[in-house]
Amino acid sequence: FIIGGSLAISLAINAVICFLISGCFKRIPQRFRKMEPGMVWLLMIPCVPLVWNFFVFPGLAQSFKAYFDSVGNTEVGDCGAQLGLFYSISVACCIIPCVNYLAGPVSLVLLIIILVKAFELKNKIPEGSA
Repeated sequence: FIIGGSLAISLAINAVICFLISGCFKRIPQRFRKMEPGMVWLLMIPCVPLVWNFFVFPGLAQSFKAYFDSVGNTEVGDCGAQLGLFYSISVACCIIPCVNYLAGPVSLVLLIIILVKAFELKNKIPEGSA
């Protein structure tokens, strides 16, 4: 019962994260997207996030950067590209015994920072521009 409940909760949290990230991709105009919003949902497949994170999170940052460069906004920096890469590496390190005790909390903190940054950038894009 406990294992099933934990699995259900973790799937629900993962689904919320996928929903939020795909929403950010949807706000970016089509020509600047490095990935279609639906592709984010591949993160729900077990073991796939170990590799797919390296495409989703840096791709989101690159998409934001391409959009903001096109409108001449240079205040956004790298739009979290480094954070996305560090997050992807920390998630991959979670499968290494003993390293996972450090990599797990680091990846959680980085994910929260990425989500906050992504929503700040999403809110800078006018709603009808996609």
